[in-house]
Amino acid sequence: MPPERRNRAPTPASKPTAVPAGLTYRDAGVDLAAAASTKEIIKRLALTTHTAQVKGPAGFFAGAMEFPPGSDTLLVASTDSVGTKVKVAAAAHRYRGLGIDVVNQNVNDILAAGGEPIFFLDYIGLGRMDSKVVAEIVEGVAEACRAAGCSLIGGETAELPGMYAPGEFDLVGFVVGAVRKDRIITGADAALGDALIGLPSSGPHTNGFSLIRKVFGTDQDPGAINESPRELEGLSLADALLAPHRSYLSDLRPVLRDVRGLAHITGGGFFKNLPRSIPPHSTAVIERDSWAVPPLFRLIQSRGRILDEEMYRVFNMGIGMVAVVDPERADSVCSKLPGARIIGRLEKKTGSATVRFQ
Repeated sequence: MPPERRNRAPTPASKPTAVPAGLTYRDAGVDLAAAASTKEIIKRLALTTHTAQVKGPAGFFAGAMEFPPGSDTLLVASTDSVGTKVKVAAAAHRYRGLGIDVVNQNVNDILAAGGEPIFFLDYIGLGRMDSKVVAEIVEGVAEACRAAGCSLIGGETAELPGMYAPGEFDLVGFVVGAVRKDRIITGADAALGDALIGLPSSGPHTNGFSLIRKVFGTDQDPGAINESPRELEGLSLADALLAPHRSYLSDLRPVLRDVRGLAHITGGGFFKNLPRSIPPHSTAVIERDSWAVPPLFRLIQSRGRILDEEMYRVFNMGIGMVAVVDPERADSVCSKLPGARIIGRLEKKTGSATVRFQ
């Protein structure tokens, strides 16, 4: 079951906002159920194109291909956008962090397969060309690529009037990496009783921003992004919301040989992403009191009067990556990962739930 406390009224320190009780992602315009059914259609079509060189499970965080055929090395690739975080960044006139976001989120996706990034490409689509905005974004892309050890080898910057309104833009990234065939991580080797190790996030990362924008009303009042709620202890909303998506590459690289599964907690939260990295006969049991949920998420929940289940379905809630590890190695692995903690375990699946909070 999701966490017990189902709803919370705004705290006295929270500024009241005109939002309906029990605000959901769907209220903000994002239908996760419709997205899931659409992705199933796409998956079926994609499978018709697969050759014998395609490896790994369909619908995983990264696609994997043996190249050249017969090689001991797999190419791993991922693509993703930063979503409507661009609108929050535009309200705050801060763009460099978006470039870091788009690299790190994709690098983390191939890391979930054990991949090391090799090269990166980006796409920036704008309603009207703005060289200052583009330059700031690409500065962030270059910074994150250098940190990850991958090369920015190309991309596309498109001015598309009529597609995007003036001042609007979209940012998408694409990464290719590699992993030895005998070291790919898929979760297939995970066993019942394995420990789940949570690595802290830096904030919402790049997910849930359509709901965040609705909660704080930044589309109607861009200046609201400069508010400094008491709960954030001196940070403004812009500071907290625009913290760059954390890369887990350098932290996890030394312990990957001990990792049986990795789940990047992105869109869909725990309920969508953990099942992608554990065997189908298992359930991920999460101890909800094993970490302190950061104040930003509590603020979002109280302002939007959002139910607990919806929060854990949309946001990472302070845990950006989950590693599945042999319980006998869990303490050792945890000690090597900054801020990491054991947050649960794998149990035998007895019903339909693949993720259960207790």
